[in-house]
Amino acid sequence: MTYLVNENCIKCKLMDCVEVCPVDCFYEGKNMLVIKPDECIDCGVCEPECPIDAIKPDTEPGSEKWLEINEQYSEIWPNITEKKDPPSDHEKYKDEKNKIKKKKKENKKKKKN
Repeated sequence: MTYLVNENCIKCKLMDCVEVCPVDCFYEGKNMLVIKPDECIDCGVCEPECPIDAIKPDTEPGSEKWLEINEQYSEIWPNITEKKDPPSDHEKYKDEKNKIKKKKKENKKKKKN
């Protein structure tokens, strides 16, 4: 088992989880964090620290796509070991649903322009 970051983190990037991770397995992208599954020791201390419920075990139904996303981006994004300030507009996105679909639509619009 490993823990994964899901779409709740997109555009929120609250980093309470980074402070408590004993093995520094978080990686930072522009809009979210991910966990490198091969480095996670399954201790679970990060999960209750996330105020937006963005960290879940990979045993939850539907976690397969998030396992792939965490694996993929943890290979290319930089490792983060210290908590930083969240984006200035994070409150706006904290309770938003279906963030991944909305992000894909935004990217398509940018490519057309």
